[in-house]
Amino acid sequence: MLDWLAAPDYATARWVVQHLVALVYVIGFTVALAQFRPLLGERGLTPIPRFLARTTFRRHPSLFHLRYSDTVFRVVAGTGLALSLAALAGATDVLPLGGGIALWALLWVLYLSIVTVGQVWYGFGWESLLLEAGFLVTFLGPADVAPPAPILWLLVWLLFRVEFGAGLIKMRGDPCWRDLTCLEYHHETQPLPSPTSWWFHRLPRPLHRVEVLANHVTQLVVPFLLFLPQPVASVAAAVVIVTQGWLVGSGNFAWLNLLTITLAFAAIDDARLRWLLPIPLPDQAPIPLWFAVVVLAVAALMIGLSIWPVLNMASGRQLMNAGITPVHLGNSYGAFGSITRHRDEVVLEGTDDPDGGDDATWREYGFRSKPGDPYRRPPQTAPYHRRLDWLMWFAPLAPRMARSWLPTLLDRLLEADRPTLRLLRHDPFDGERPAWVRARLYRYRFTTRAERRATGAWWHRELLGDYLPARTLSRSSAAP
Repeated sequence: MLDWLAAPDYATARWVVQHLVALVYVIGFTVALAQFRPLLGERGLTPIPRFLARTTFRRHPSLFHLRYSDTVFRVVAGTGLALSLAALAGATDVLPLGGGIALWALLWVLYLSIVTVGQVWYGFGWESLLLEAGFLVTFLGPADVAPPAPILWLLVWLLFRVEFGAGLIKMRGDPCWRDLTCLEYHHETQPLPSPTSWWFHRLPRPLHRVEVLANHVTQLVVPFLLFLPQPVASVAAAVVIVTQGWLVGSGNFAWLNLLTITLAFAAIDDARLRWLLPIPLPDQAPIPLWFAVVVLAVAALMIGLSIWPVLNMASGRQLMNAGITPVHLGNSYGAFGSITRHRDEVVLEGTDDPDGGDDATWREYGFRSKPGDPYRRPPQTAPYHRRLDWLMWFAPLAPRMARSWLPTLLDRLLEADRPTLRLLRHDPFDGERPAWVRARLYRYRFTTRAERRATGAWWHRELLGDYLPARTLSRSSAAP
């Protein structure tokens, strides 16, 4: 009776999607455990207790409204990490159907509780994308029950919103997307360049135009093919996967590309996928009636929540990475509607000279992922996400946003705060307190091929001036 709800030819796709979403949850909770204390903890740059004091559960639903302490955060994130590792190991396939749903649902609640209090550190599209994908995966069912077709279609619809929304925001945004020149700048000015970004930037201009044109085809045309019969849908999904692989190879965008690839697998049937992944799967039982009711209720909910994203995409004032629900469902996605032509970097320096001033010897703090030392090759970071490094890229672009946390970061460096220093790659004072710290603004660009051969440097930089004046623990506004 319920055969029309089942999609037995997508059992391998379900297995892949579930395991990749579990992997992203593992990364997300690992990042939270490693970085929350100096960013969001009780003595963080933007403390969660202070945020909770000025918001409500209705606006920002989170378990932390019940009680917050750094220990409680560790328990929440640690539990999420343990459960996501269990899901990655296949626990939801050995649990009863209801138990598997409960495990996925708890993962979603735990990560939502972190994201909604994460403030600027969690204000990125891939956080909402993980929550929306994680919510849908909750209702895919175990390997011994036929995959529910409505949930698979909703995953494909989510992929459509990600890709088509990104394509629209580009075509409506920066003119360089329309004249095919954006990638003459983007590889150099993207938030966190990767080890290959220098070479991508140095590609001939005609190839940059081909990159942009391929991006437009993938994001504005291919998404519609995902809804066509097989094998067209699988071919369209493969195009998305290849394109996302290109982005993985040219930049660091946390787990955005991995999640997009994950969603694309939902459109590939077993006839195409099993020759690549011959995974032994059990026989599938029919979908139980109670599970069918839940699936249909979820489908109705998500169809209702899709009205706003559709209206947003149709609007001439399209919003990027936005939503209207506090639980991050039914979102509109998109990125890089505008491209910066120049790369300005905030560089943090300190001195142990008690007088400070320009005559002192200033030493530079090194970050793990963001450009600093011109001779250091950009590192590979993704799918891991270094939140401080990413926000440092925004500091020159949005000084008002940076004022909410960057002065406090300088104070933590003056205190030689150990949790803060662990976010950095290099502390020039080896754990000792500097007398003064300051933030300076540099203009960075990739070296030319000749400069690279002559000096070995990956970057060339020029000082533009002070970003924040020198400060000491006495909170003097500037060095003499």
